[in-house]
Amino acid sequence: MRQALFCVVLVAAGPLLALTAGTRAAAQEALGRGFAWLRAAQQADGSWSDRRFPGMSALALWAMANAKDAANAGAMAKAEAFIASCAQPDGGLYVPIPGRRGSGLGNYNTCLCLTALHAAGAKERRAQVLLGARAYVASTQIEAAGVHEGGFGYDKSSPRAYTDLNNTFYAVEAMRLTADVEELRPGQKRVDIDWGKARAYVLSMQETAGADAGGFLYNRETPREGEPLRAYGSMTYAGLLAMLHCDLRRDDPRVRSALQWLGRHWSVDENAGQGNQGLYFYYDVLARALSAAQVERLALEGGGEVDWREELARAILKRQRPDGSWVNESNRYWEGDPALSTSYALLALTVVLGDA
Repeated sequence: MRQALFCVVLVAAGPLLALTAGTRAAAQEALGRGFAWLRAAQQADGSWSDRRFPGMSALALWAMANAKDAANAGAMAKAEAFIASCAQPDGGLYVPIPGRRGSGLGNYNTCLCLTALHAAGAKERRAQVLLGARAYVASTQIEAAGVHEGGFGYDKSSPRAYTDLNNTFYAVEAMRLTADVEELRPGQKRVDIDWGKARAYVLSMQETAGADAGGFLYNRETPREGEPLRAYGSMTYAGLLAMLHCDLRRDDPRVRSALQWLGRHWSVDENAGQGNQGLYFYYDVLARALSAAQVERLALEGGGEVDWREELARAILKRQRPDGSWVNESNRYWEGDPALSTSYALLALTVVLGDA
């Protein structure tokens, strides 16, 4: 009975809730300072952070593309050229790193670069780069039957089958958001992934019973420490968004179950279940998932609802540093790098403001 009474309020149509005037003004000012910091931090070759991982630069480009601010035009052009220069003979957008486990994280970087280039309007300018990247991503989907079937890992050259929800989420997002690029492949078979298998893999990461019912795991492999992985916030938002990309409707019981888990674990003070680890990725995927699901207010388990846009905006604003950047005191998932954390924060704010 309790499960039946716990519901999620969705928007069927019409405008989303607006931020309060004060928060909106503060968020717009924060965007300006954040992008100014990013422009100043851009390296001469158009990259940010470690140029061996162009996906990190792609996140900055994606945020700028969402903002549609003319002040970012020069930085965007340089970033686009840098990312395109990372194209490999196999179509991927990454930098090989011989001897490194996972090499250049080919799939992860390619998915982010593909999505960012498309968001930046490079469909016509970089048609062959985008077409090659789509073909590369499609080639990384695991086809062999078993627990990995339909999923995606970091690098297709890995000597063993490996997949996780994070890589799979980015892959299905990239392939869904850039599907119109296939219009530029005249006279050839269009490239795509097996969406049925991708959906099955995504759903296999969702817990269906117990205290974590509705939440999503990173993967189903048992860590070396022997403790099984638990559902946590950023992966559940990623799972929610991946389900939507895989054409599950908002009223699907599995989508509603994920939203119920998120209502039980609502927080903007931490990445639920992970503390500060991956906090800015959490903010980014939270904003994009709830926006895509057209959630107006998220219902909380104990009763009541939360205006997630207002709460998220305030949480991001209070963490901005005086120089305009953001950084995580926990460097897990590389968020000790201010360019990465700043890009995530700006991506989230553009969604909250309705600019994306």
